[in-house]
Amino acid sequence: MKELFDIAISIVNLPLTILFGLLILYWVLTTLTGIDLDFFDADIDVDIDTDMDIDSEFDARTNLDIQDVSNTEVKREDIIRRRGKLNFFQVFLIYFNFVGLPFMFTFSFFVLFWWAITMAGTSITHSYNNDFGFLFFFGGIIPALFMTKICTIPFKKFFTNFNNKGESTLELLGRQGVLQSTISGEKVTTLEVIIQSDPIKVMVKSKNGVEIPANTTVEIINQVKNKQLYIIQPLNY
Repeated sequence: MKELFDIAISIVNLPLTILFGLLILYWVLTTLTGIDLDFFDADIDVDIDTDMDIDSEFDARTNLDIQDVSNTEVKREDIIRRRGKLNFFQVFLIYFNFVGLPFMFTFSFFVLFWWAITMAGTSITHSYNNDFGFLFFFGGIIPALFMTKICTIPFKKFFTNFNNKGESTLELLGRQGVLQSTISGEKVTTLEVIIQSDPIKVMVKSKNGVEIPANTTVEIINQVKNKQLYIIQPLNY
């Protein structure tokens, strides 16, 4: 046990050990307190062509909070067909399920596998205290990503069903929120509304494609038929 501890806090493994420990602390805090710690919020801005149908499989490529995405399942063929609209980083996030699932969920799997690969490699070769061990540190990133992708795929259906069931029971029409980014045309973004003191984020687009500036108070007025997508307009429009 002491040997395992020494390997974990060695010069090679210490950064990942600390990161893994912080993630454990994150999940303990969010589980026990229910506090939503938005450490890794980020936006992906994509304009959706007007001649294309918008469905849940395209939501992941619109303007959205990565951590809040739990109702999207992006197919590989969709990414290839739309790659001209995406940069490399966006394709990377989608392919390895950092977008198709809640970001922190996928990120935790990635760090776990990366830490385990580095620990195992440096332990077997006794390189955890020398420069050779960093080959396992950096070399473990790629296999950890693919292990993460494989192990998180089964969770996609769970999060899709969980989120859709939750949103379908909410009365969203007439709810108000403050837009965090400017939208117009067919651009889609997330809007946070408060329902029974709980913040809920939903996918929205502007009515008739009218431009709505950031920091505008808006109201949900309609829902796109058979979509988890809602129409908004400025309050008192």
